[in-house]
Amino acid sequence: MSKIQTTIKPKPIAETSPMRGADLVVRCLEREGVELVFAYPGGASMELHQSLTRSKQIRTVLPRHEQGGVFAAEGYARATGKAGVAMATSGPGATNLVTGVADAYLDSIPLVVITGQVPSHMIGKGAFQETDVFGLSVPIVKHSYLILNVEDIPQVIKEAFHIATTGRPGPVWIDIPKSVQQGHCKPVFPEKLNFRGYNADKRISEIAVNEIAGLIEKSERPVIYCGGGIISANASADLIEFAEKTNIPVTTTLMGIGAIPADHKLSMQWLGMHGTVTANYAVDKSDLLLAFGVRFDDRVTGKVSEFAKHGTIVHIDVDPSEINKNKVAHLPIVSDIKYALQQLNKVVKGKPFKAWHTQINEWKAKFPFRYRVNDEVLRSEYVREFLHGKTDEIIMPQYAIELLDELTKGDAIITTGVGQHQMWAAQYFKIKHPRTFLTSAGLGSMGYGYPAALGAKLAFPNKEVVDIDGDGSFVMNIQELGTAHIEHIAAKALVLNNQHLGMVVQWEDKFYNSNRGHTYLGDPEHPHKVYPDFVAISKGFNVPAERVFKKSQLRAAMQRMLDSKEPYVLDVIVPYTEHVLPMIPAGKTVREIIVDADSKPNLGDNLGL
Repeated sequence: MSKIQTTIKPKPIAETSPMRGADLVVRCLEREGVELVFAYPGGASMELHQSLTRSKQIRTVLPRHEQGGVFAAEGYARATGKAGVAMATSGPGATNLVTGVADAYLDSIPLVVITGQVPSHMIGKGAFQETDVFGLSVPIVKHSYLILNVEDIPQVIKEAFHIATTGRPGPVWIDIPKSVQQGHCKPVFPEKLNFRGYNADKRISEIAVNEIAGLIEKSERPVIYCGGGIISANASADLIEFAEKTNIPVTTTLMGIGAIPADHKLSMQWLGMHGTVTANYAVDKSDLLLAFGVRFDDRVTGKVSEFAKHGTIVHIDVDPSEINKNKVAHLPIVSDIKYALQQLNKVVKGKPFKAWHTQINEWKAKFPFRYRVNDEVLRSEYVREFLHGKTDEIIMPQYAIELLDELTKGDAIITTGVGQHQMWAAQYFKIKHPRTFLTSAGLGSMGYGYPAALGAKLAFPNKEVVDIDGDGSFVMNIQELGTAHIEHIAAKALVLNNQHLGMVVQWEDKFYNSNRGHTYLGDPEHPHKVYPDFVAISKGFNVPAERVFKKSQLRAAMQRMLDSKEPYVLDVIVPYTEHVLPMIPAGKTVREIIVDADSKPNLGDNLGL
């Protein structure tokens, strides 16, 4: 959405005296209910920071890197459903925001990003720290603005929050030249917005509702496949009501985790490359696939032409551009998913689907998420160098996450970095509620986990917030430990440290004959030592930390982390030879799923799939 024309019909609310542009920006943020801004100052944004110091409503949190700030704003937005706000200066400050903005765009997270820009008369002249942010951001935002008149500030900011949070949520970028920040005007604050060509209120028709109800009645093997759209629409309760009324089993995407409790009797947990065998088999065998708030991502579908090819596909999404983009639907519907589920819940009836549930329960019993200490782990340098051969002290990464789930009783907000630990977190921490599993799914941004935990903890200071991270991801934004200490944000980090880029290593093992293409993160001259020393680094930021090598030490150490009233880093040394399983290789089908270390592809053929 690159161009949106607006027609304002406000009941004017005008200030009696002129305001400076920067003060006006802050006043507009206050009027939108903003209480938290993650902002890093610079030459082109200093005016905004001066104004923020005078706000009695907005808390400004200073990240140690702009990327950390925008990831923290994302964490706040994902945990609350409100728009997160990040701010930076021009040039490198703005470009450091790009990864976080792209991340929010792919995962449909509401953000309002504000950057300072060189003075208006210097734009396009190659001024110091000038970057064409408006042009740069177009492919990764829902909308972008360059404000050239101070009088436009109230209108633009109100539009930005409306666009970011309505329909399919997403990031909006506002670029404000320093000259505009320094300008003056008597502001008029619009009360209402009327967008020409922008209709976020899309609703399913009665005909479509009845057609879906009819398809359910005729079905024998239906599956609900739902995603982040359920979370964004705050429609989890409506989804559960629909599933329970119809008695249809549910699987989610990575972004949809929490839409239905992992331990719900109808939950098959999540599907896709590293999802449950049960969910992947069920979708393949289904005769009716109800796709709610999903985009048929390649990590879910594998080979698209083979995905759910035996069933009728109903696809409901608020964004018409997602309909038939990756997978053609037999019944495509553009609608707000919460409204659609509410209408469906008025008319749908349940069926026992006895044979179908019997089959699903058999798969659940036969193929749970599971792990064991295999021969590769027993022979690894990890056991030799760090445990001195004591195999009973091996800490499997999955066990560490299971233990965290046990000690928190599942009542925590979990963030993750990106890699093997991310998949294990999704597999072994049994998420029960929406907005409690915060992960970079679409873009897969390493370094996301800990800054996101800061944002979530600020949103919910009384909730336990733990970043389950890997050493590769954690080090990418480790400077945010400084933010955590100075701002008194007691977010915890459980680092599963295998000294490698674990997911890339797994692919090297599976597809490149274990040839290591620069995936070792340790010190090759001292392989018996852990490098870098996260404990020393953490203590340099005045953040308490400890390292654990042995399984017998882990429970007490993890409890100390959870009991801490400060930010805390627990560095857990785990073997790098462990793989995330099950796994459907990229571009392959459920028939080629690898269930465990000893299984062969095409297992599905032996099961009559």
